[in-house]
Amino acid sequence: MTTDAERELAGRVLEALLREDYGGLAGRVTRSADGVELVLPAGRRVRLRPGGLFQDFTVATGAAPPLDEVLATVAGLAGPSGADRAAAFAEECLAAVRARDLHDAHRDEVLARLRAQGPDTSIARETLAAFLDHPVHPTSRARPGLTGEQLTAYAPEFAPSFTLCWVRVPRDRVAAHGEEPHWWPGPGLFPVHPLASAEALRVPGVEDAGDVPPVTVRPTLSMRTVEVDPRTHLKLPLPTSTLGARNRRSIKPGTLADGARAETLLREVLAREPGLPVLVADEQTYADGGHEYLGWMVRRLPDGDIVPVASLLAPSPRDRPRVLDEVAARYRGGDVRRLLADYLKVLLEWNVTLFVRYGVALEAHQQNLALVFGPDGSVRLLVKDNDGLLCSPGLLTGAGLPVPPFADRRMTCDDPHRLADVFVTITLRLAAAAVAFGAGHGDLVAEALAAALAAHGDHPMARLLRARTLDAARLTGKAMVGAGTLLDRSLVAADVNKHYGATGPNYLRHHLNGEAAR
Repeated sequence: MTTDAERELAGRVLEALLREDYGGLAGRVTRSADGVELVLPAGRRVRLRPGGLFQDFTVATGAAPPLDEVLATVAGLAGPSGADRAAAFAEECLAAVRARDLHDAHRDEVLARLRAQGPDTSIARETLAAFLDHPVHPTSRARPGLTGEQLTAYAPEFAPSFTLCWVRVPRDRVAAHGEEPHWWPGPGLFPVHPLASAEALRVPGVEDAGDVPPVTVRPTLSMRTVEVDPRTHLKLPLPTSTLGARNRRSIKPGTLADGARAETLLREVLAREPGLPVLVADEQTYADGGHEYLGWMVRRLPDGDIVPVASLLAPSPRDRPRVLDEVAARYRGGDVRRLLADYLKVLLEWNVTLFVRYGVALEAHQQNLALVFGPDGSVRLLVKDNDGLLCSPGLLTGAGLPVPPFADRRMTCDDPHRLADVFVTITLRLAAAAVAFGAGHGDLVAEALAAALAAHGDHPMARLLRARTLDAARLTGKAMVGAGTLLDRSLVAADVNKHYGATGPNYLRHHLNGEAAR
């Protein structure tokens, strides 16, 4: 029997393949007096409807083929040389369905537990954010290799709590920065997520730390980052993937140090831009054990009421439909539109300033952003997890800032169009449009972006960004399914999270000043 989760996923997968033109699928769209259809290689005709935020056509309601037929289409398009990749994607899809069905079975119990524990905490909102699918990637619920029991014990959508494991790592392998916090159970110990303990103990020289005082944690939306207390997160590697087989949740040696360098760069920018209401999380305490399953980072969060941006469209455990409505009622007199306008203003002023004046583009999607409200209702934007940013050495130097000595050379590039790709696909698409359009106020995005760009006049980088956004015929998209799993690795960008190969309609042009674009 086909479940609701399978039917929904089948349609989303087909839309992703069409958006990315996997296997030339976009060339199989036909138009006739009866409407628009996608003709699958096996002959099935799938009705399409125009529109959709990020693509020209989406699957019409009730028209999605069965999931096994969609996966057979993937296998056929992949051919013999791509059989392993098609099989990996099929497992992602099945894992996503199992996770969705499991969550549906526990959803009411989790909501009841959150209401009892207090739904207005940051960690409760992280749990609620995990109720949502990714705006673009269809298999975001999948964590291949994990069982149902492991998901209910450790995944954020189930709101569990658990104790960490601890190991000892030979001192000569450890590169550490900052002092261990007061709650650390012993000097020199390495925290390990229970799901990764077997992997960590396979590393030669690593030993179980034995009995230590327990440290109880709860998972945030990212799952590999856990909350120790309301102002402290701990990031740890996990032996699974999300958003594609190539997106491993382990932590490569050097990544944490690069994240700390990126944080320092952003703090230097903010020192020059004191008018921007932006906070950067403290991620300067970390240790690297020289292995992808031996690393940790302590994140310290600022004071205030922290609302993850990823949670805004999530269901509220209270009387109102969404977290967004709850927060607007608390801080903006119930005015959702005003709250979104405040968010978009600071989001786009910050990111446009970074792009234009400093040549920096952040990979800060909605999972890495939060709103921080003060007692008086003032709001600031919190940015975290910055090891995916892209910066221009030439523009940084021209602005009088030192170029960080990133170990990962993929974090620097002097091509302004590559910087714009990151801005469009992360800041504009995920952090701004997915939230605002999802809330029914998409027109605010073009207005906020136009105002942010106007502040920089005719600066060449501002002109370029306007050309790539407000004035563009189409907007760049990421080929997430292809880069993450389905495409041959030789055809994918060095950083699979920055692989472009899709475009979509410009949803900004019809909203600027309330008129169709010129």
